[in-house]
Amino acid sequence: MLQIIITSYKEPQKTIRAVKSFLEQDISEKYKIIIADPFPETEEILKKQFPKEFKSKTIEFSLDPGEGKSYALNIILEKIYSTNTNDIIILTDGDVFVSRNSVNKILQAFNDKKVGCISGKPIPINSRKNIFGFFNHVAFSGIHKVRKKLSQQNKFFECSGYLFAIRNGVLQGFPLETSEDSIIPFLFFKKNYKIKYIPKAEVFVHAPKTWKHYTNQKIRNIKGHENLNKIVKNMPRTKSFINEIRHGFFYTLQYPKNLREIFYTTALFLARFYIYLKAFFDIKIKKQGYKDAFR
Repeated sequence: MLQIIITSYKEPQKTIRAVKSFLEQDISEKYKIIIADPFPETEEILKKQFPKEFKSKTIEFSLDPGEGKSYALNIILEKIYSTNTNDIIILTDGDVFVSRNSVNKILQAFNDKKVGCISGKPIPINSRKNIFGFFNHVAFSGIHKVRKKLSQQNKFFECSGYLFAIRNGVLQGFPLETSEDSIIPFLFFKKNYKIKYIPKAEVFVHAPKTWKHYTNQKIRNIKGHENLNKIVKNMPRTKSFINEIRHGFFYTLQYPKNLREIFYTTALFLARFYIYLKAFFDIKIKKQGYKDAFR
């Protein structure tokens, strides 16, 4: 049994697109799509759009209590827990959509019984001519390179929260104090499962549209990763300030193709420095750590 969990937040039209991107695939095994959203009106809109699928229970709606994404995921993971490790769970968001054959690519990778967790490949939708679109292109290109290398070496890496998959029967839940795409892969890795990166399992992502949206998203992400130090000891970190400099600085310098992108690259360095400074200031001085409430 394959279960696809889509966490959304009052963006029904985008969620409809996300659901369609799964329904339009020729998925090789029986599956169910579970949509979690804190707004009951989203369920009514989805039922009008997919009446047959709701009637056949191919699609189900789970009312999110509104305590954050990780909290909602924990409720669903506990509910659908099965001791059958051949059952697969795919996790994604309502404001993204996946490529045509992404599900079968993920399922094929799980034919290796030693694989416990799989990450898809985020693809930026926005043009790199837009500054935030360019920021996304640089980030996704860099993390693609890192994940591909670590996956080939059978080393640990953090997955993409936009699209990743796990075996059922291994975890009934995970700590709420950090991002799910960091802690879940590590919990599998500790149980001697392999983490794999499948570039052909693509997920298409919009860049933030404003400076406020960008900084809120990235600062929250940094806080979540820094909180890992309190939850687990000696966890290998894919995402950190040091790793970003070590693996990303020279790569980013080589990325721009014209004068506009050179300007955007300079802005990106300044933006990344600011958000790390702001995140560490919030954590160390203001004692404002990670909170799983931002959507």
